[in-house]
Amino acid sequence: MPDGSTVTVRSVDGWEVDLEDGWCWLRTLSDDDDGLSDSVRGWARLAHGHQLDEVAATLPPAGHCEPRPSEDAIRAARPVIDDLLHARGIAHDLACSGFTGRLRGYQLAGVAWLASRRPGGLLADEMGLGKTVQALALMVLRPDHPHLVVCPASLVANWAAETARYAPTLQVRGWGDEPAPGTVTAISSSRLRLSPDHLRGTRWGVVVIDEAQQLKNTRTLAHRAAASLTSHTTVILTGTPVENSLDDLWSLTQLAQPGRLGTRRQFRDRIALPLQRRASPTAAARLADRTDGLLLRRTKTEVAAELPPRQAIDLTCNLTAEQRRLYRQAVDDAFGAGLGVRNRRRVAILALITRLKQTCNHPAQALNEDGPLAGRSGKFDQLTTMLDEMQRNSTASLVFTQYTAMGRLIADHLRTQNQPAPFLHGQLPLARRNRIVEEFQAGRGSDILLVSLKAAGFGLNLTRASTVIHYDRWWNPAVEDQASDRVHRIGQDKPVTIYTLRAAGTIEDHIARLHEYKRGLADTLGPNPTADLLALPDDQLHQILQLDSDRQQ
Repeated sequence: MPDGSTVTVRSVDGWEVDLEDGWCWLRTLSDDDDGLSDSVRGWARLAHGHQLDEVAATLPPAGHCEPRPSEDAIRAARPVIDDLLHARGIAHDLACSGFTGRLRGYQLAGVAWLASRRPGGLLADEMGLGKTVQALALMVLRPDHPHLVVCPASLVANWAAETARYAPTLQVRGWGDEPAPGTVTAISSSRLRLSPDHLRGTRWGVVVIDEAQQLKNTRTLAHRAAASLTSHTTVILTGTPVENSLDDLWSLTQLAQPGRLGTRRQFRDRIALPLQRRASPTAAARLADRTDGLLLRRTKTEVAAELPPRQAIDLTCNLTAEQRRLYRQAVDDAFGAGLGVRNRRRVAILALITRLKQTCNHPAQALNEDGPLAGRSGKFDQLTTMLDEMQRNSTASLVFTQYTAMGRLIADHLRTQNQPAPFLHGQLPLARRNRIVEEFQAGRGSDILLVSLKAAGFGLNLTRASTVIHYDRWWNPAVEDQASDRVHRIGQDKPVTIYTLRAAGTIEDHIARLHEYKRGLADTLGPNPTADLLALPDDQLHQILQLDSDRQQ
């Protein structure tokens, strides 16, 4: 809101209507009606065909007020009007193109935004808001060019299916097929890495890099191959533009708009380090200014208010006597033998952390045993109690673990209890994984689905479930959020409950505190957590890793 010579950002009540419905309503109004507010009168004049410059000159600030990301200014009336007319034009073109998807308002705005990016942009909508369909709509608008999708191998078939569903006028081509206008070639990032020359000779209309956080390392062959592609527009799709540090954002920007954020050193010195070390407001404003027009991110609370609520519950679990003994023994053995220096120290600390996390899960995992399982782990017993109750209530549930070995232990136990549940993990053939997902979504078989955290990072729609259980903790909250968003996404019609099991007094307390810091600072702007632990002196590291008996209930 204008406030003298400054701009004040305030929340106001409002509602969203379909663009064409709103436009038709404006045309029913008389633009000379004295009963209309100046804002509505201005938009009514536009709908009646008045000159754009005339309308822009008379439209009051409150009629087009949209703050810049830095919240230090608002956009002028003319750009806002141009955006609206551009969106109407795109909606019309899509309706005439054979595109079968029905875009929500924010999705249409996203397509319009992508269509105006030169040479590319980052569409970073929160997981489950339909980034794929927005990218497909952009391809449909450019039928005179061939298009390319680079994605994880597990998503190649999904892109083919979504193209056939929403953009049937586009022909899907596989690896080795000759690209042609009106075609979409979908390949895995590993295929791109191994055979980049096959793709460099084509000038693509739209290049989509899906789950682009997988290519955030600029030193990898996959990133270099992606950067060498030639296209009219490069679209970076990711729900997590910053997974570990702001360097991730810089790396992805190099694929969409090379040089936009300066050199890596300039970006680190002027933006990343001041933000991470002291939460510098100047650096935050500089980042907002640099990413304005580069990155578009909408969250579910902003654009999908119809989604049912989600509730997060943190459940602390006590260690059993066996777990406490193994936990203390691991810490004492590691520090008693000495952690060493340089690379040896790094290896020793990482091995200790892994051992402690596995002990928190279950002694059988830490000791590489098959069983017995019941009564030996506080978390395991808590999980089995919860699953028994959910089974009785016919509640469909997902259980996430980062360890394939732990997932197999849980699956083996459920089988012995006559509650067989499939386990979805990255070592399964793609066809088997797809079949597991289809059967679960269709309600065939178990109400429980076990999923490895990495396998669930992308490409899954599991809205049949309404309960999510994170059995163990990952360093980055964004990774857990991606997994949870397999359930809480467009298409979900039930409230979602997300449980996180945490072994009290252990390294998992440290991970929980890290999550709070990362979410509170600015959506994972914190430094790399493992690197932080490796940099600590032995006495501080020992204080973090040792068992805190006072936190055991």
